[in-house]
Amino acid sequence: MVLSRQSVALDGRVAVVTGGGAGIGRAIAEALSEFGARVAIWERDPDTAANAADAVGGFASVTDVRDEAQVDAALEATVRALGTPSILVNNAGGVFWSGLLETSVNGWDALLRVNLSQVLLCTQRVARQMIAEGQAGNIVNITTIEGVRAAPGFAAYAAAKAGVQNFTKTAALELAPYGIRVNGLAPDFTLTDSLRRMAPAGVENAKLMVPLGRAGHVDEMAGAAVFLASEMSAYVTGQTLHVDGGTSAAGGWYHHPEDGHYVLGYSP
Repeated sequence: MVLSRQSVALDGRVAVVTGGGAGIGRAIAEALSEFGARVAIWERDPDTAANAADAVGGFASVTDVRDEAQVDAALEATVRALGTPSILVNNAGGVFWSGLLETSVNGWDALLRVNLSQVLLCTQRVARQMIAEGQAGNIVNITTIEGVRAAPGFAAYAAAKAGVQNFTKTAALELAPYGIRVNGLAPDFTLTDSLRRMAPAGVENAKLMVPLGRAGHVDEMAGAAVFLASEMSAYVTGQTLHVDGGTSAAGGWYHHPEDGHYVLGYSP
C-alpha cells in the first residue's frame, strides 16, 4: 500500500462533534469540514451550536449529551439531515474546582456524568447506528493530561478523564470486529476561552512548563483529530495521543525561569 493525499480526505463522511460550539470542539469541527466531512454539532448552547454549524455548512442539534433521550433525538435528526455518522468526536465535558475534603457525592457524580458517562452514551448510540448500517467508523475521545497525572483540587475530573482513557482501550477492542476504531486525544495547555478564565497566568506559565515553550493552539488539536479520523491512522486503535508540547513526557521537568535549563520540581 502506498499512501496518497487522499488518505487524509474525509469526503462524503458524516461527523458528529459533541460540545462543538467553541474551543477545541469547534476547531475540530472546522478541520473535519475542511477535509471534506459533513459535520453535525451537538451542543447545549443554541447560539454557539448554530454559529458553529453555519461556519462549517453543517447541522446543529441543541443537545445535552448527558441525557439519553436528547442523544437519541440528536442522532435521529443527524441521520435524517446528513446520513449515518462514520466519525464521532466525544469532546463535550466540564470542570470545576472541588477539593477532595470538600467534594460532595452530588458534585462527584456531576463531574463523572459530564466527563465520562456521556462518552459511553454517545459512543454506544453512534456505534449501534454504524453497526446497523454495516459501516466502519472512527471514534475520537477528547481527554486531557490530567487523566494520567495527579490533579489537586480536581480529583473527580481527573478520575473521569482517566476513565475515558481506559474506556477508549476497551471500546477499541469491543468495536474492532465491526471496523470501528476508537482513540483518544489528550491536550494540556491549549489556548481556549475556558483556559483564559480558569488560569489567566497559564499562557505565561506555558513558557516554563511546556518543553516546546508555548501553549498549544486549538488547530493543533484539530490536526491530530483529523489524523485519527482519517485513513492516515488506519492501523491505530485503542491509543491516546498526547498533543501537549511534551508535558506528559516531561513528568515534572520544566524550564527554569532564570536560565531556561531543565529542572525537576521546585527550584527557588
